[in-house]
Amino acid sequence: MSEPLAVRRLDLGWFVRPGQETADGLPRVEPALAYLVACQDGPLLFDTGIGTADPETDAHYRPYRRPLQEALAAAGVAPADITLVVNCHLHFDHIGGNPLFPGTPILAQAAEMELVRAGEHTPGQLIGFPGALYQELTGEAEVRPGVWIVPTPGHTAGHQSLVVRRPDGTVILAGQTHASASDFAAARLAATAVTEGARPPLPAPDSWPARLLDFDPRRVLFAHDASVWEPTGR
Repeated sequence: MSEPLAVRRLDLGWFVRPGQETADGLPRVEPALAYLVACQDGPLLFDTGIGTADPETDAHYRPYRRPLQEALAAAGVAPADITLVVNCHLHFDHIGGNPLFPGTPILAQAAEMELVRAGEHTPGQLIGFPGALYQELTGEAEVRPGVWIVPTPGHTAGHQSLVVRRPDGTVILAGQTHASASDFAAARLAATAVTEGARPPLPAPDSWPARLLDFDPRRVLFAHDASVWEPTGR
C-alpha cells in the first residue's frame, strides 16, 4: 500500500448468473470483485462483496462468498483502516460488507438512494445497519486528491464509477457499467463508428463514457469480470 494511489483487486467470491439473464441463454459464473485504493488519507474501498439477501435470491444466484475481512487481511489491511467506502450501486452483490464499516462514510449517488427509499432495491439490513453513514452525492466529486466519482447511470439510475489518477496512467473502476471488458470495448468501438461517420443502423452510444474517456484511462476494471480494458492506441 506504499505506492501512490495503488489499486489492488479483491476477490470476494462468485455467483452463477442464470441463463435467462445472459446474452446467450447459458448460465455463467461471474466473480464478485472489489478494489482497494491506497490514498494519502488512508485506504478507500470500492464495493464490499456479496451480501445475504434472502433464501430465494441465494437459490437464484448460488453465491460463494469470500469474507471481506479475509480479503483485506491478505492485503495487509483491517476494516478499521478503511477511511472511505464507495459503492458503484446498492445491489446486494456490491454492498455485502458495508455493515463492517459503522461510522465510516459510504458514498452513493442521490439517485441510487432514492431507489433504496422506494423499496425493493436491496435488502434493508445491508443499508440500515447500526452506525451506517451514507453520504449522498449529486454528480461528480473529487473525493480524495486524484480520485473522482463520476455518475455512470445505466445498470441502475444511480450507478457510479471511480477514477484514480496514477503516475503510470489513469485507472477507472467501472463497476457494472458493462457486464464485461469485451462489452465495454464493443460500446467504445460503436461510439467510434458513429463519430467516424459509419452508416446506420448502429448501436446508440451512451453519453457518459465520453466523460470517462476525458480522463484518458490506461486501464478500466469491472465488478464482474477479471479482464481489463486497455486502449488500442488509435
